[in-house]
Amino acid sequence: MSNSDNKPKKKWKLWQKILLIIGIIVLVLGIAAGAAFLYFRRTFGGNAPTVTIGEAVDEAVVETTGGLVRGYISNGIYTYHGIPYASAPERFVAAQPVQKWDGVRDVAEFGPISPQGSLLGMSGSADQTGTDNDCLNLNIWTKGTSDNGKRPVMVWYHGGGFSTGSGNDAMYDGEALALSEDVVVVTVNHRLNLFGYMDLSSYGDKYANGGNQGVTDMVASLEWIRDNIERFGGDPENVTIFGQSGGGAKVLALMTTPSAKGLFSKGIVQSGATDTMGLTFASKEASLALTENILSKLGISESNIEDIQTVSEAELQEAAGTALNEVGAQFEIPAPFGGYAMEWGPVVDGDYMPTNPVTEDGFADAGKDVTLLIGSNLNEWAMAGASPSDEDATDEVKAAFEAAYPNESVSEITRFDTLLRYPLLKITRHKAMQGGAGVYSYVYTYDDNPMGAYHTAEIQYVFNHADGDAMSKTLSQAWASFAREGVPSSDNLPEWESYTMETGAEMILDKESYVSYNHDLELLRLLNPGYDLD
Repeated sequence: MSNSDNKPKKKWKLWQKILLIIGIIVLVLGIAAGAAFLYFRRTFGGNAPTVTIGEAVDEAVVETTGGLVRGYISNGIYTYHGIPYASAPERFVAAQPVQKWDGVRDVAEFGPISPQGSLLGMSGSADQTGTDNDCLNLNIWTKGTSDNGKRPVMVWYHGGGFSTGSGNDAMYDGEALALSEDVVVVTVNHRLNLFGYMDLSSYGDKYANGGNQGVTDMVASLEWIRDNIERFGGDPENVTIFGQSGGGAKVLALMTTPSAKGLFSKGIVQSGATDTMGLTFASKEASLALTENILSKLGISESNIEDIQTVSEAELQEAAGTALNEVGAQFEIPAPFGGYAMEWGPVVDGDYMPTNPVTEDGFADAGKDVTLLIGSNLNEWAMAGASPSDEDATDEVKAAFEAAYPNESVSEITRFDTLLRYPLLKITRHKAMQGGAGVYSYVYTYDDNPMGAYHTAEIQYVFNHADGDAMSKTLSQAWASFAREGVPSSDNLPEWESYTMETGAEMILDKESYVSYNHDLELLRLLNPGYDLD
């Protein structure tokens, strides 16, 4: 049930409308390229690393199933960029095995990334430098190779919805995390937007699993890791997938498709779901309607369907941007900040993606044995209006907020994010009620800048990029211990209890972190009585 569908209608003041428009612009920029994150860190004093590409050296040669690769060594970390894990020579078809190469392949430079698409149904002229449909490659950071290190493997799927971004971004550089926690860090590039999720399944066997080819890419990356990561010092039997925002939704998708079952044992979802992306995915009906709309705009029919392979990328993106709006309105798919919009993402086809991640009485069957760490940030998208208004902040609501977050000023109620908190808590509760592997939950409230605990704020700490900041040690240790043993822990944290329907235990991550129990259930139900968290 959608938060936006059930929330009582309210009148917007002019200044609120202006802030909403500004917020949406920030959202698009932030998710699209990580621009908001980098801006905030520069402005408010954080560290996004500067990635220095080293020279490939023979000491960093490793044999893979595709052939020999030669990386470089930086600060004692063996580093590899752009290793092909599969191939996508044609558009809109499932990933194929990588073609083997002769000799030694230098992998010191980053590989191509997916063409960048639109968010919130907005078409635009995204920078397409370094993009290619055949962008199926990954990056690795490790302390040792071929040393039988059996290190936990942490596989990162980047944010940007299912439309933009890449695993090459400096904010995801794995060197510091691999160095401090002795884990193998992997970041993955895969197809996005219409290249990853346009559904041509009605046009022949060639396009089987249409609408989920981007997911087949990610499954192929995990299969490559299973077959190769031991040579990079990793343990193929101990793989954790993690991601933030759209990357968290990708973790949920991989926990839902049977094709990925057994390829990882743990997942971490950081701020990774809205009601229509992560909690649920696209219906087959809407997906096919979107395809038909796009093909119609391009003048392509069943008889000339192969023209889709050669039509220009700019034409594809322009048609898709308009179609996302039109089909969103047709199927009344709620957009995050009001109105309707369809987004690119996996398609629930009853087969490759059998169900939504969240089912009526639990979680997708394929994810039952996967231990989950999941949470969101206190202020996520408050700057875009996804928070209680002054009118919402009744005395009863203020009292509930004060009880839920005793370390926050009651005036902060209007910066309490409701866009992500509702679906993330619903996922947590449904995973717990499934009765399978455990689930650990958190709310990140660490407020080290004027924007508060905003969307992406925790990433630099997870990757241990903020040298000297206690939160950097806390999160990198906790995430790595979860990858190693299935329980998050850190020298700076109390014992992290698993979430159950009875206890509702959640870690509040702050300067002095603590465990709280069902702390904001009353607040959430007061703010939106119609939202079904169960």
